[in-house]
Formats: sequence, structure tokens, C-alpha cells
Amino acid sequence: MTTLYPNRFRADFPEGTVVFLIGMRINQLWNVRKWVPVANAMGPMLTELNRQPELGLLGFETWIGWRSVMVQEYWASIDQLMTYATARDAHHLPAWQRFNAQVGHTNPSVGIWHEAYIVDPATSHMVYVNMPMFGMAKATQHRSAREMGAQPLQRRDQAA
Repeated sequence: MTTLYPNRFRADFPEGTVVFLIGMRINQLWNVRKWVPVANAMGPMLTELNRQPELGLLGFETWIGWRSVMVQEYWASIDQLMTYATARDAHHLPAWQRFNAQVGHTNPSVGIWHEAYIVDPATSHMVYVNMPMFGMAKATQHRSAREMGAQPLQRRDQAA
């Protein structure tokens, strides 16, 4: 059974941690031979990253919606993320090259996207109540908000 944590919990993470969102959208459901290979490419990458924590992936969550899949990843640094993305001996670069050769900019059957955010504990607000370990707290440190002395972030127009 999943352990739920009542009360308020926060993520305790170092400055420079990266939230990386990556996903695909199926634009033409009938064009299965174009989007299935794209969908199948993520599994080997996540397996590789889980087996080699020194590459920098701290954790991830997968989200599936109508016509889309998104993976929310947490990385130790933007440098490690970019090193992995461009490594010739890792799964990502060959998958990216296959996508460009088979789909690229000329075939609208499937779309891919990503966003990367470097987060700072001083300017981030993450709260978990009645949740299992999840998200940034699961990927880094899951700590009681009381223990951290956590105060909600002030709105910029209210900051002193």
C-alpha cells in the first residue's frame, strides 16, 4: 500500500536543480507507423538514466492524456541534462536523429516538445499534503514543512 503523508511537506533541493518537461502529441491518430516509434523511444532512455544515476537524472513522473504523453523529469543540473542530450553513446541522440529522419519538420503526424527550468529553492514553492512521496520531493528530499521552517512565498507586490 502507498504511504500517504498528512500535514505539509516540501521538497528540499539544491540550487541549480532542473525541472525538465518533455512530451509528444499525436496529431494524426491513423499514422501509427510515425508516432509509435516516437512513443517507444522514451522507455530505453529512462531505463538507461535509471541505471546510471551519475548521468544526473534524479527522478521522473509520466503523464498520459488524450493524444499526448509527458514525462516530468528532475535533473541535478542543466549541464548534465545537456551532456546527456548530446552524448553519442547514449540513447537520446540516436532517437533524436531517427525522429528528424523519419518525421522531422515535414511530417505533422506527431509533435514533440520540451521545456527546461533551472529552479532555486529561494524562489520556488512546492507543497504536498496527503500525498505519497511525489515530484521534486520524491526526486530530491521529502521534508516536513515545519522542519524546514517553510513560509509561503510572498507575492512580488507584497514583498518588503
